Order: sequence, then structure tokens, then C-alpha cells
Amino acid sequence: MKTSPNPDTIYPIPNTKTVTYVKPTIQSKNIIVGDFTYFSDVDFEKHVTHHYDFYGDKLIIGKFCQIAIGVEFIMNGANHQMNAASTFPFYIFEGWEQSVPAMEKMSVKGDTVIGNDVWIGQHATILPGVHISDGVIIGANSVVGSDIEPYSIVAGNPARLIRKRFDDELITSLLKIQWWNLPIEQINQLIPILSCDDLEQTKASLQKLVK
Repeated sequence: MKTSPNPDTIYPIPNTKTVTYVKPTIQSKNIIVGDFTYFSDVDFEKHVTHHYDFYGDKLIIGKFCQIAIGVEFIMNGANHQMNAASTFPFYIFEGWEQSVPAMEKMSVKGDTVIGNDVWIGQHATILPGVHISDGVIIGANSVVGSDIEPYSIVAGNPARLIRKRFDDELITSLLKIQWWNLPIEQINQLIPILSCDDLEQTKASLQKLVK
């Protein structure tokens, strides 16, 4: 009897412990990850750096994302004060007479938000406060420092738009149907459409569903 996919399984590939569903491994209250997002490694939280509670910033990742080995999420705690003559953080080291700067004087860029069905290539770096929309593909070794629109392919340092994955009609249909929010049974039924390489056929099939 075939088992149903379980988002709370840590190791979702039988007899393999090198790929993990991220959600059931998270301990931090400031990291929120959707169902079935996977990491091609273990100990995801070690790859979220400079994430200090007093900043209060969150890393929010949607469902069905694919995160390759070596990806790093750098959070706001890595930033230094840049509106003064020196960026050196005297206040964190013993013996120096500097008060902790007020949060509004620091370079805090807010939450980092990753949409659904986003593929992040190996050793990419995601900088603080960026918003990466649904369906994005990020090339290996890229450094993402600005927001990315839905269903874009970006690469490089800094990451720049290579092209949109699909035409506007197909992107609109995908954003309307939000297949990642459907019940597992419906997603299973949609897999032939979602994995079809005839995009005109995919577009026609989805347009019937969103009417």
C-alpha cells in the first residue's frame, strides 16, 4: 500500500539521510518553513547565520521549496552601522566604551521571505530582508540582495534577472491556482500538468482550472 506524503518526515527519501524536509527540524521561533520544503543536507539552521533574537527578524520560507547544499541565509545581525565614520562594532567587544546603538540606527532590512516552489542552487547566499517570490530559480553561487519577481530566473553576484520562466498568461494562472496550497490528493492529480514540458498544453489545462 502506497503511503501518503508526510510533511513531518525528516528524511523523506527511503534509505537516505542526506536530504531533509526542513519544517520538522526547526527549533527557532523566528524561522517559519512550509510543508515539503527540502534541504539537500542536514541541520538547516546552521545555514541561517547572524540570526539574533534581539533583532526580531524572521526567515519565512514557503512550501515545496528546493534548497541545495551550501545555501546560506544571512540575517540582519550580520549588518554593521553604516551611517557613521566607522563600521567597527565596538559595543560587542570587551573594554570599549560604546553603548549599543539604537535599533533604528542599525542597518536592519526586515524579514527575509521566500515564496513557494522556489529552487535555490547550491552555495547561493541570500542577504537580509529580501523577498523572493513564488516559482523563482536562483543559480548556483548567486548572491541575492534584492527582491525577485515571480517565476524569474536569476544568477550572479549580485544576482540579476536572466529571464522570466514563462509568459505572463502562464504565470498568472500559476499564481491564481497556488497549487502548493491544495490538498495532497489534488496535487497528486495535478502532477501530470505541473511536470509537462509542453507549456502551451500546461497553460490550457491550468486556464480551465482557474475559470
